[in-house]
Amino acid sequence: MCWQCDNPDRPQSEYLMLLREGVADRGWLVQGVERSGLYPPWAYTIGLSGFGLPELVVTGLPMRAAGDLLNGMAEHSLHASPPSPGERILLRGGPLVEVVALAEPSAHLVFAVALFGPEIRALQLVHADDQGRWPWSSDFRDGEGGQPVLGVRRGR
Repeated sequence: MCWQCDNPDRPQSEYLMLLREGVADRGWLVQGVERSGLYPPWAYTIGLSGFGLPELVVTGLPMRAAGDLLNGMAEHSLHASPPSPGERILLRGGPLVEVVALAEPSAHLVFAVALFGPEIRALQLVHADDQGRWPWSSDFRDGEGGQPVLGVRRGR
């Protein structure tokens, strides 16, 4: 359940304070958004903007897998460099991902925007299915879909 769902009588400002403290302590956090009806789960980082880096987003993965992927890529981004739009990365023990720049990060990263402003940048880590098919392919997950792409692919 989400913080707001668990605390309907508490102001959002209280949650933002908790996020600020977490970002100050760790450098970034992962915000999960649970599945809702037809909308699959998704997650994004909060805090990479404070380092001048784009936030990272993943859609259509279970929360634990999304958190592991985002935390690993955030760590890499801080110590090496962030991925670039159009780049494909084969993750050790994970899926092949292609990086897509979000068209409008402020529409999707509500709490990152609340902390860092509407000019934040964000990259989506789009993952191939078990057969190596991408969500822009009609046979992705055997036609089941489940991974919205929040930007436009580059260079392919």
